[in-house]
Amino acid sequence: MNGNIVKVKSEELKVGDIIIIKPGEKVPIDGIVVEGTSTLDTSALTGESIPRTVKEGEEILSGMMNLSGLLTVRVSKELKESTVSKILELVESASSRKAKTERFITRFARYSTPVVISVATFIAVIPPLLTGDPFSMWLYRALVILVISCPCALVLSIPLGYFSGIGKSARRGILVEGSNYPDILGSATIVAFDKTGTLTKGVFKVAEVVPRNGFTKNEIIELAALAEIYSNHPIAKAIREAYGREISENRVNAYEELAGHGVKASIDGSEVMVGNDRLLHRFDIEHDTCHVRGTVAHVVVNRKYAGYIVISDEVKEDSLEAIKELKRLGMKKIAMVTGDSKDVTGEVAKQPGIDDFYAELLPDDKVKIVEKLMMGNEKVIFVGDGINDAPVLARADVGVAMGALGSDAAIETADVVIMDDKPSKLPEGIKISRKTRRIIWQNVILALGIKLVFISLGILGKATMWEAVFADVGVTLIAVLNSMRILK
Repeated sequence: MNGNIVKVKSEELKVGDIIIIKPGEKVPIDGIVVEGTSTLDTSALTGESIPRTVKEGEEILSGMMNLSGLLTVRVSKELKESTVSKILELVESASSRKAKTERFITRFARYSTPVVISVATFIAVIPPLLTGDPFSMWLYRALVILVISCPCALVLSIPLGYFSGIGKSARRGILVEGSNYPDILGSATIVAFDKTGTLTKGVFKVAEVVPRNGFTKNEIIELAALAEIYSNHPIAKAIREAYGREISENRVNAYEELAGHGVKASIDGSEVMVGNDRLLHRFDIEHDTCHVRGTVAHVVVNRKYAGYIVISDEVKEDSLEAIKELKRLGMKKIAMVTGDSKDVTGEVAKQPGIDDFYAELLPDDKVKIVEKLMMGNEKVIFVGDGINDAPVLARADVGVAMGALGSDAAIETADVVIMDDKPSKLPEGIKISRKTRRIIWQNVILALGIKLVFISLGILGKATMWEAVFADVGVTLIAVLNSMRILK
């Protein structure tokens, strides 16, 4: 305001306002960079594991994290139209569209109670009028039928079965937020995974070092680590960790960050550059490697191409076992749905068991993909961990969030939370859900079958009040004990 910097709320910003975003701050609203260069962590929105470099004229979205430089930004959308606000709207609308499983016991009680009372009244009144038998005899039979028909076994054993299943899951670090989700979880046919932080650790690691023109692997990794000595970029940290030895700052005489390209440094009197493919073309470096799957850092020494380093996001140890187990459980399709780049995603998608992948998606795109997977009455589980996954977690039949490192938005939106971030807990949760459903239906069939037999005997006068008590209390105890087997 009048050349001065004023702190205001995001709600007060209007299109055209100029704001300043410092390193370490979140982007509060969508806008266009008018001055400055920086790297942005976009993982919260897109799931992309590699920070993105932005410069003057490029668009940035609310929810991104400014990592390095000072940015002057012109507001392009009001807060209610910004990306984060749209995500919240998607969560609300997706939640409202999710079908709710109506409890069997509610439907049963709605019809069984009036039917039983009508039958008992009929038995107590009509036969004595037609046969001339004493009213007391038929009234006793009617009371026996009422006792037998009491739905205690169902009312107690069915909720207890679900509680036991939920409790068993909780013991294994799988939190289920409602008794209707074990039903859907156990009947799911498709699983869609997010990539970064779900199937992978979200941590960069040097996967391969490829030398060229007479250089060795050790020389390349050493020179790259020295050149990246002052960089806070995740790739730079991965290279320094791969070098694994103490780095002497005295060997680095000059250091320069080349925005959007990489870094340049003077090391032991030699000019060393480390960066992306654009760096090679900017300085006309002759090279034979333009397209490498994955994230690549090229190394140049005295304007001579020395080779490249492949950086990968490490796949979690039990991700492959989780996918194999899901296949054994009969899943028709296992897909990966992510905002990360196609090259990086394609490498992870090579893992056996992954049938398909969808990359470079924004939150609303993920919702559309899951809705496409749900066509044909397929039950879809989506597993994710970021705020960008919140809308699709709400839209899927069952949304599963990673609870240890997952965002609060994802955890609050999800129907199931895996507390230790292990994908292998998903097939375990499905097994528990299937066992829960199986035992609950055993209780339903047992209770209804025995009651129908004793009701028939009661009408014929072959069942006394003692048999009626057994058909009610005895069957209830059997069903309750059967439900408790889930916990073992």
